[in-house]
Amino acid sequence: MADKKKDTIEPINATLDDVADSLMGVDPKGTLEIPKARYGGILAIGEVQIPCYVLDDGTRVIHQRGMVKSLGMARGGSSRGGGDRLAYFVAQKTLSPFVSNELLKVTKEPLVFRTDRSSTAYGYDATVLADICDAILAARAKGALSKQQQHIADKAEILVRAFARVGIVALVDEATGFQTDRGHDALRLLLERYIADGLQKWIHTFPDSFFAELDRLYDNAPTNARSRPQYYGKFINKYVYDPIEHGYVKAELDRLNITDEGKRRARFHQWLTTEGRTILTRQIGKVEGMMEMCNDIDQFKEMVKRRKAVTVAPYLFDDMNRII
Repeated sequence: MADKKKDTIEPINATLDDVADSLMGVDPKGTLEIPKARYGGILAIGEVQIPCYVLDDGTRVIHQRGMVKSLGMARGGSSRGGGDRLAYFVAQKTLSPFVSNELLKVTKEPLVFRTDRSSTAYGYDATVLADICDAILAARAKGALSKQQQHIADKAEILVRAFARVGIVALVDEATGFQTDRGHDALRLLLERYIADGLQKWIHTFPDSFFAELDRLYDNAPTNARSRPQYYGKFINKYVYDPIEHGYVKAELDRLNITDEGKRRARFHQWLTTEGRTILTRQIGKVEGMMEMCNDIDQFKEMVKRRKAVTVAPYLFDDMNRII
């Protein structure tokens, strides 16, 4: 006769969540060392809201659900909130030629951490989102995506453009409050408005009338693009670019455009976004209007001294009022 005590299954003294976590390899009682989130916040890029954290080991993390949502994907059915969906998407044949083995691994094995509420959460190193976006856009460029996946590529393009401004790590730091050396959101708000991640096509931004006024003020014979003196460039830097956001945009343009040898890669305004060029065009118009009111360059300089430095931020977005 069998021993009834040996055949009896003892009741499980645990919650359903703890049992589920144990089956998924999570340590619900904390016997294993799980990183904890020291900072948390929402990274807002356009209409996309991405929960993000900085862990106690310094890792910048994007929450798994936020990762899936940011790419416009439907959540999977697993309790990990879309992790299986993301791993499946990255591993499919259409993307495989554009995805590294490391990216495959990290999407299959998300980071486990605890939030400030002591609940277990899943996420990925912040740079993983940029890596996934790069793979998606590479696949789209080769025509490898299906029609149903095009909206995901559109989301990826929006994200990549934003990340290129200041880098995903800096964005997460600012969104979580981890960055203390500058005003909250300052870099993101400025650079996403002005600086493009690559060169824009040549656009004739400075009108001929602008240079005609310069010729008149300096009492020069009419000049053209190949015969203009170098001090015209200095004039443009000082009175057109420098006043915008108190020189911040000009400093960033210098960083992007001027090589270590001091040479220019392109014209400054070729680096600007569409909105940035709009602001620049407005500034050019203001300067040209002042030039038209003056008889010579000395009178123009005196007029500028009496004018307040130009800032367009208050007219663009309210948040900038506390930054400048």
